[in-house]
Amino acid sequence: MGYLRSWKGILLGVVLLFVVLWPLFYPEKFYLHVGILLLIHLIGAISLNLTMRTGLLSFIHPAFMGIGAYTSALLVMRAGIPFTVAFILAGIVPGIVSLVLGPILLRLKGVYFVLITFVSGEVIRLVFVNNQSLFGGSNGIYDIPSARVGFLSLSFELSTKISVYYFALAVALIICAACISLLRSEFGRALNTINENDVLAECTGVNTLKYRILAFTLGAIMVGFAGSIYAHYIRYIAPIDFTWRLGLDFIAYNVLGGIFAALGPIIGTIILVPLPEFLRGAVEYQWILYSIIIILVIRFMPEGLARVGYTIARIRRLGKAGTAQGL
Repeated sequence: MGYLRSWKGILLGVVLLFVVLWPLFYPEKFYLHVGILLLIHLIGAISLNLTMRTGLLSFIHPAFMGIGAYTSALLVMRAGIPFTVAFILAGIVPGIVSLVLGPILLRLKGVYFVLITFVSGEVIRLVFVNNQSLFGGSNGIYDIPSARVGFLSLSFELSTKISVYYFALAVALIICAACISLLRSEFGRALNTINENDVLAECTGVNTLKYRILAFTLGAIMVGFAGSIYAHYIRYIAPIDFTWRLGLDFIAYNVLGGIFAALGPIIGTIILVPLPEFLRGAVEYQWILYSIIIILVIRFMPEGLARVGYTIARIRRLGKAGTAQGL
Protein backbone atom coordinates (compact mmCIF):
# COMPACT_ATOMS: atom_id res chain seq x y z
CA MET A 1 0.00 0.00 0.00
CA GLY A 2 2.85 2.37 0.81
CA TYR A 3 4.41 1.49 -2.55
CA LEU A 4 1.24 2.53 -4.38
CA ARG A 5 0.98 5.74 -2.39
CA SER A 6 4.57 6.64 -3.22
CA TRP A 7 3.91 6.16 -6.93
CA LYS A 8 0.76 8.27 -6.71
CA GLY A 9 2.77 11.01 -5.02
CA ILE A 10 5.46 10.87 -7.70
CA LEU A 11 2.84 10.96 -10.47
CA LEU A 12 1.09 13.93 -8.85
CA GLY A 13 4.45 15.70 -8.51
CA VAL A 14 5.24 15.14 -12.19
CA VAL A 15 1.82 16.47 -13.21
CA LEU A 16 2.24 19.57 -11.02
CA LEU A 17 5.71 20.18 -12.46
CA PHE A 18 4.33 19.92 -15.99
CA VAL A 19 1.41 22.24 -15.22
CA VAL A 20 3.78 24.87 -13.83
CA LEU A 21 6.50 24.69 -16.49
CA TRP A 22 4.85 23.99 -19.85
CA PRO A 23 3.79 27.61 -20.57
CA LEU A 24 7.42 28.71 -20.24
CA PHE A 25 8.55 26.35 -23.01
CA TYR A 26 5.44 26.31 -25.20
CA PRO A 27 3.47 29.56 -24.72
CA GLU A 28 0.92 28.87 -27.48
CA LYS A 29 -2.03 31.25 -26.98
CA PHE A 30 -4.72 28.69 -27.80
CA TYR A 31 -3.43 26.15 -25.27
CA LEU A 32 -3.00 28.87 -22.67
CA HIS A 33 -6.63 29.85 -23.25
CA VAL A 34 -7.74 26.24 -22.77
CA GLY A 35 -5.57 26.00 -19.66
CA ILE A 36 -7.12 29.13 -18.12
CA LEU A 37 -10.66 27.89 -18.80
CA LEU A 38 -9.72 24.51 -17.34
CA LEU A 39 -8.47 26.10 -14.12
CA ILE A 40 -11.60 28.27 -13.78
CA HIS A 41 -13.84 25.24 -14.28
CA LEU A 42 -11.68 23.22 -11.89
CA ILE A 43 -12.39 25.72 -9.11
CA GLY A 44 -16.09 25.41 -9.90
CA ALA A 45 -16.01 21.61 -9.90
CA ILE A 46 -14.06 21.10 -6.69
CA SER A 47 -16.08 23.76 -4.84
CA LEU A 48 -19.33 22.04 -5.87
CA ASN A 49 -17.87 18.72 -4.73
CA LEU A 50 -18.26 19.83 -1.10
CA THR A 51 -22.05 20.00 -1.49
CA MET A 52 -22.24 16.87 -3.65
CA ARG A 53 -20.53 14.88 -0.90
CA THR A 54 -23.59 15.45 1.27
CA GLY A 55 -25.73 13.71 -1.34
CA LEU A 56 -27.17 16.87 -2.95
CA LEU A 57 -27.00 18.05 -6.59
CA SER A 58 -27.01 21.85 -6.73
CA PHE A 59 -27.73 23.86 -9.88
CA ILE A 60 -27.33 27.24 -8.19
CA HIS A 61 -23.54 27.11 -8.36
CA PRO A 62 -23.30 29.02 -11.70
CA ALA A 63 -25.40 31.80 -10.17
CA PHE A 64 -22.87 32.15 -7.34
CA MET A 65 -20.10 32.29 -9.96
CA GLY A 66 -22.08 35.01 -11.73
CA ILE A 67 -22.46 37.00 -8.51
CA GLY A 68 -18.69 36.82 -8.02
CA ALA A 69 -18.04 37.89 -11.62
CA TYR A 70 -20.44 40.85 -11.51
CA THR A 71 -19.24 41.90 -8.05
CA SER A 72 -15.61 42.01 -9.14
CA ALA A 73 -16.29 43.74 -12.45
CA LEU A 74 -18.61 46.42 -11.00
CA LEU A 75 -16.38 47.20 -8.01
CA VAL A 76 -13.36 47.73 -10.25
CA MET A 77 -15.17 49.60 -13.05
CA ARG A 78 -17.65 51.77 -11.15
CA ALA A 79 -16.34 52.02 -7.62
CA GLY A 80 -12.65 52.23 -8.52
CA ILE A 81 -11.75 49.55 -5.99
CA PRO A 82 -8.44 47.73 -6.62
CA PHE A 83 -8.77 44.27 -8.13
CA THR A 84 -7.16 42.60 -5.11
CA VAL A 85 -9.95 43.89 -2.85
CA ALA A 86 -12.63 43.24 -5.46
CA PHE A 87 -11.37 39.67 -5.86
CA ILE A 88 -11.77 39.00 -2.14
CA LEU A 89 -15.26 40.55 -2.13
CA ALA A 90 -16.14 38.43 -5.19
CA GLY A 91 -15.95 35.46 -2.83
CA ILE A 92 -17.52 37.12 0.19
CA VAL A 93 -20.67 38.41 -1.55
CA PRO A 94 -21.84 35.03 -2.95
CA GLY A 95 -20.87 33.53 0.41
CA ILE A 96 -23.30 35.92 2.15
CA VAL A 97 -26.02 35.10 -0.39
CA SER A 98 -25.48 31.38 0.20
CA LEU A 99 -25.71 31.91 3.96
CA VAL A 100 -29.11 33.56 3.46
CA LEU A 101 -30.42 30.92 1.04
CA GLY A 102 -28.74 27.87 2.60
CA PRO A 103 -30.97 27.41 5.67
CA ILE A 104 -34.01 27.55 3.37
CA LEU A 105 -32.84 25.44 0.42
CA LEU A 106 -30.87 22.82 2.33
CA ARG A 107 -33.88 21.62 4.28
CA LEU A 108 -35.04 19.97 1.06
CA LYS A 109 -33.69 16.70 -0.35
CA GLY A 110 -33.58 14.74 -3.55
CA VAL A 111 -35.39 16.04 -6.62
CA TYR A 112 -36.97 18.86 -4.59
CA PHE A 113 -33.53 20.28 -3.78
CA VAL A 114 -32.45 19.95 -7.43
CA LEU A 115 -35.56 21.81 -8.61
CA ILE A 116 -35.38 24.59 -6.02
CA THR A 117 -31.67 25.24 -6.73
CA PHE A 118 -32.42 25.26 -10.46
CA VAL A 119 -35.22 27.80 -9.96
CA SER A 120 -33.15 29.90 -7.53
CA GLY A 121 -30.27 30.03 -10.00
CA GLU A 122 -32.62 31.17 -12.76
CA VAL A 123 -34.11 33.84 -10.49
CA ILE A 124 -30.63 35.24 -9.77
CA ARG A 125 -29.83 35.16 -13.49
CA LEU A 126 -33.07 37.02 -14.26
CA VAL A 127 -32.03 39.70 -11.78
CA PHE A 128 -28.95 40.24 -13.96
CA VAL A 129 -31.13 40.30 -17.10
CA ASN A 130 -33.79 42.69 -15.82
CA ASN A 131 -31.49 45.24 -14.16
CA GLN A 132 -30.19 47.06 -17.23
CA SER A 133 -28.68 50.03 -15.42
CA LEU A 134 -26.52 48.02 -13.01
CA PHE A 135 -25.81 44.70 -14.73
CA GLY A 136 -26.23 45.67 -18.38
CA GLY A 137 -29.23 43.40 -18.90
CA SER A 138 -28.96 40.65 -21.51
CA ASN A 139 -26.07 42.49 -23.19
CA GLY A 140 -23.96 42.15 -20.07
CA ILE A 141 -20.88 44.19 -19.17
CA TYR A 142 -18.02 44.68 -21.60
CA ASP A 143 -14.59 46.35 -21.56
CA ILE A 144 -13.89 44.95 -18.10
CA PRO A 145 -10.30 45.92 -17.22
CA SER A 146 -7.65 43.26 -16.85
CA ALA A 147 -6.83 42.19 -13.33
CA ARG A 148 -4.11 44.12 -11.53
CA VAL A 149 -2.56 42.17 -8.66
CA GLY A 150 -0.78 43.82 -5.76
CA PHE A 151 -0.96 47.22 -4.12
CA LEU A 152 0.03 50.70 -5.32
CA SER A 153 3.46 50.74 -6.99
CA LEU A 154 3.99 47.02 -6.39
CA SER A 155 1.01 46.03 -8.52
CA PHE A 156 1.27 44.55 -11.99
CA GLU A 157 -1.37 43.99 -14.65
CA LEU A 158 -2.40 40.52 -15.79
CA SER A 159 -2.67 41.61 -19.41
CA THR A 160 -1.19 38.51 -21.05
CA LYS A 161 -2.58 34.99 -21.18
CA ILE A 162 0.49 33.53 -19.48
CA SER A 163 0.15 35.94 -16.51
CA VAL A 164 -3.56 35.11 -16.15
CA TYR A 165 -2.73 31.41 -16.39
CA TYR A 166 -0.27 31.55 -13.49
CA PHE A 167 -2.62 33.63 -11.37
CA ALA A 168 -5.50 31.20 -12.02
CA LEU A 169 -3.13 28.29 -11.34
CA ALA A 170 -2.08 29.75 -7.97
CA VAL A 171 -5.72 30.28 -6.94
CA ALA A 172 -6.74 26.81 -8.15
CA LEU A 173 -3.87 25.11 -6.31
CA ILE A 174 -4.69 26.92 -3.06
CA ILE A 175 -8.39 26.02 -3.33
CA CYS A 176 -7.66 22.40 -4.26
CA ALA A 177 -5.24 22.04 -1.34
CA ALA A 178 -7.76 23.63 1.03
CA CYS A 179 -10.60 21.36 -0.17
CA ILE A 180 -8.51 18.19 0.04
CA SER A 181 -7.37 19.14 3.56
CA LEU A 182 -10.98 19.78 4.59
CA LEU A 183 -12.16 16.47 3.14
CA ARG A 184 -9.48 14.59 5.06
CA SER A 185 -10.47 16.25 8.32
CA GLU A 186 -13.39 15.69 10.66
CA PHE A 187 -15.40 18.01 8.40
CA GLY A 188 -14.93 15.68 5.42
CA ARG A 189 -15.81 12.62 7.47
CA ALA A 190 -19.00 14.35 8.61
CA LEU A 191 -19.97 15.08 4.99
CA ASN A 192 -19.44 11.46 4.01
CA THR A 193 -21.49 10.29 6.99
CA ILE A 194 -24.34 12.60 5.98
CA ASN A 195 -24.25 11.17 2.46
CA GLU A 196 -24.37 7.59 3.74
CA ASN A 197 -27.35 8.16 6.03
CA ASP A 198 -28.33 11.61 7.22
CA VAL A 199 -30.78 10.25 9.81
CA LEU A 200 -28.12 8.03 11.34
CA ALA A 201 -25.68 10.96 11.23
CA GLU A 202 -28.13 13.05 13.26
CA CYS A 203 -28.46 10.22 15.77
CA THR A 204 -24.69 10.14 16.22
CA GLY A 205 -24.58 13.85 17.02
CA VAL A 206 -23.76 15.29 13.57
CA ASN A 207 -25.68 18.48 12.87
CA THR A 208 -26.48 17.73 9.21
CA LEU A 209 -28.00 21.12 8.41
CA LYS A 210 -25.00 22.98 9.86
CA TYR A 211 -22.49 20.93 7.84
CA ARG A 212 -24.54 21.26 4.66
CA ILE A 213 -24.76 25.03 5.08
CA LEU A 214 -21.03 25.23 5.74
CA ALA A 215 -20.21 23.14 2.63
CA PHE A 216 -22.71 25.16 0.57
CA THR A 217 -21.21 28.48 1.73
CA LEU A 218 -17.58 27.46 1.26
CA GLY A 219 -18.43 26.28 -2.26
CA ALA A 220 -20.12 29.62 -3.04
CA ILE A 221 -17.08 31.58 -1.82
CA MET A 222 -14.68 29.51 -3.91
CA VAL A 223 -16.70 29.65 -7.11
CA GLY A 224 -17.04 33.41 -6.59
CA PHE A 225 -13.26 33.64 -6.97
CA ALA A 226 -13.57 31.68 -10.23
CA GLY A 227 -16.17 34.19 -11.43
CA SER A 228 -13.80 37.08 -10.74
CA ILE A 229 -10.98 35.47 -12.70
CA TYR A 230 -13.36 34.71 -15.57
CA ALA A 231 -14.70 38.28 -15.73
CA HIS A 232 -11.30 39.96 -15.86
CA TYR A 233 -9.87 37.41 -18.28
CA ILE A 234 -12.69 37.33 -20.86
CA ARG A 235 -13.38 41.04 -20.16
CA TYR A 236 -17.04 40.51 -20.96
CA ILE A 237 -19.76 38.84 -18.91
CA ALA A 238 -23.45 38.32 -19.57
CA PRO A 239 -26.24 36.38 -17.81
CA ILE A 240 -26.04 33.65 -20.47
CA ASP A 241 -22.56 32.75 -19.18
CA PHE A 242 -24.02 31.51 -15.87
CA THR A 243 -26.94 29.26 -16.81
CA TRP A 244 -27.89 25.79 -15.57
CA ARG A 245 -25.77 24.24 -18.35
CA LEU A 246 -22.64 25.40 -16.56
CA GLY A 247 -23.95 23.72 -13.41
CA LEU A 248 -24.47 20.53 -15.39
CA ASP A 249 -20.85 20.75 -16.52
CA PHE A 250 -19.64 21.05 -12.91
CA ILE A 251 -21.70 18.01 -11.96
CA ALA A 252 -20.39 16.03 -14.95
CA TYR A 253 -16.77 16.72 -13.98
CA ASN A 254 -17.43 15.28 -10.52
CA VAL A 255 -19.33 12.24 -11.81
CA LEU A 256 -16.67 11.40 -14.40
CA GLY A 257 -13.73 11.75 -12.02
CA GLY A 258 -15.48 10.40 -8.93
CA ILE A 259 -17.49 12.35 -6.39
CA PHE A 260 -15.90 10.69 -3.36
CA ALA A 261 -12.31 10.68 -4.59
CA ALA A 262 -10.07 13.58 -3.61
CA LEU A 263 -8.73 13.89 -7.15
CA GLY A 264 -12.07 13.09 -8.80
CA PRO A 265 -13.14 16.64 -9.78
CA ILE A 266 -9.61 17.36 -11.00
CA ILE A 267 -9.49 14.32 -13.28
CA GLY A 268 -12.99 14.94 -14.63
CA THR A 269 -12.22 18.59 -15.39
CA ILE A 270 -8.94 17.78 -17.14
CA ILE A 271 -10.71 15.31 -19.43
CA LEU A 272 -13.96 17.14 -20.22
CA VAL A 273 -13.05 20.84 -20.39
CA PRO A 274 -10.68 20.58 -23.40
CA LEU A 275 -13.14 18.48 -25.45
CA PRO A 276 -15.35 21.34 -26.72
CA GLU A 277 -12.27 23.44 -27.52
CA PHE A 278 -10.51 20.70 -29.47
CA LEU A 279 -13.69 19.55 -31.23
CA ARG A 280 -14.81 22.92 -32.58
CA GLY A 281 -14.52 21.51 -36.10
CA ALA A 282 -17.16 18.91 -35.25
CA VAL A 283 -19.62 20.92 -33.18
CA GLU A 284 -22.53 18.59 -33.95
CA TYR A 285 -20.68 15.67 -32.34
CA GLN A 286 -19.43 17.43 -29.20
CA TRP A 287 -22.38 16.69 -26.92
CA ILE A 288 -22.83 13.19 -28.36
CA LEU A 289 -19.27 12.26 -27.42
CA TYR A 290 -19.61 14.10 -24.12
CA SER A 291 -22.74 12.11 -23.25
CA ILE A 292 -21.29 8.75 -24.34
CA ILE A 293 -18.25 9.21 -22.09
CA ILE A 294 -20.39 10.05 -19.05
CA ILE A 295 -22.83 7.17 -19.68
CA LEU A 296 -20.00 4.64 -20.03
CA VAL A 297 -18.35 5.85 -16.82
CA ILE A 298 -21.61 5.75 -14.85
CA ARG A 299 -22.38 2.27 -16.18
CA PHE A 300 -18.99 0.60 -15.83
CA MET A 301 -17.12 2.79 -13.32
CA PRO A 302 -19.68 4.22 -10.90
CA GLU A 303 -16.89 5.25 -8.53
CA GLY A 304 -15.37 7.45 -11.26
CA LEU A 305 -12.07 7.38 -13.10
CA ALA A 306 -10.12 8.34 -9.99
CA ARG A 307 -11.06 4.98 -8.46
CA VAL A 308 -10.68 2.81 -11.54
CA GLY A 309 -8.38 0.49 -9.55
CA TYR A 310 -11.14 -0.04 -6.99
CA THR A 311 -13.63 -0.82 -9.78
CA ILE A 312 -11.27 -3.36 -11.41
CA ALA A 313 -10.63 -5.04 -8.04
CA ARG A 314 -14.38 -5.28 -7.41
CA ILE A 315 -14.96 -6.83 -10.85
CA ARG A 316 -12.24 -9.38 -10.14
CA ARG A 317 -13.81 -10.26 -6.79
CA LEU A 318 -17.20 -10.71 -8.45
CA GLY A 319 -15.59 -12.86 -11.12
CA LYS A 320 -13.91 -15.08 -8.54
CA ALA A 321 -17.13 -15.36 -6.57
CA GLY A 322 -19.00 -16.38 -9.74
CA THR A 323 -16.35 -18.97 -10.55
CA ALA A 324 -16.49 -20.36 -7.01
CA GLN A 325 -20.27 -20.69 -7.22
CA GLY A 326 -19.94 -22.40 -10.59
CA LEU A 327 -17.60 -24.95 -9.06
